[in-house]
Amino acid sequence: MPRLTSRLLLSFAAVIAGLLIVPTYGAVPARPGWRVVLVAGDNGEPVFDNGVAAMAQWLGKLGVPGTDIHRFSATPMPGAEPASATGILHQIATLGARPGERCFVFMTSHGQHDEGMWLAYSGEFLRPQALATALSAGCGAVPTVVIVSACYSGSFSGPVMQAPNRIVMTAARGDRPSFGCQADRNYTVFDECLLGTLPQATSWQQEYAINSTCVRQHEKELEVRPSLPQAFFGPAVRKLPIVQ
Repeated sequence: MPRLTSRLLLSFAAVIAGLLIVPTYGAVPARPGWRVVLVAGDNGEPVFDNGVAAMAQWLGKLGVPGTDIHRFSATPMPGAEPASATGILHQIATLGARPGERCFVFMTSHGQHDEGMWLAYSGEFLRPQALATALSAGCGAVPTVVIVSACYSGSFSGPVMQAPNRIVMTAARGDRPSFGCQADRNYTVFDECLLGTLPQATSWQQEYAINSTCVRQHEKELEVRPSLPQAFFGPAVRKLPIVQ
């Protein structure tokens, strides 16, 4: 009888132990952390700050902590640093992204042919070479998405910015303007399409395709010369999903 009792107790203990073990085969992997820099480079119209605010809101809905979102603006405001080239590049260069994380940079402003993106606060242009150097320092080889929304911004998708781990999307070809900087608009044409189509896409390649179609449709309605958004997809991130 004692032996039988001992066996029963051991079997009962094994069953209880099994119930306490949480199976891992169905567990949802944690999303990678994002290191984010958002830049509104000009304050002549509200569209740029509006675009950055909406992008920050979208990232927040994805679960990106506010402490990992660094905002820059030409307008003095709480929660945003002055949008100077020195400050922006320093922040990107010191992001310290670790393996398993991602970098995300969204910049919206005016642009000029062969100059780069305009920063009204410091009265200078942010150039592709400087941005590429900062990204290499702060993001290394982690998946990195860069979106530059400005006239003539196609230079940011050129060879100097290209790397195997980078996706670069721009609002226009290097020799074309983009549109929608009027004070009576909420967003530029490109930013409006971007913010509207991000929830529809599953990958960045799909986002670029959907967004480009949206831009073409808006520009056709405006009867303007197409801006021809550009993109580069590095071989290591060609199928990178927007949300994992």
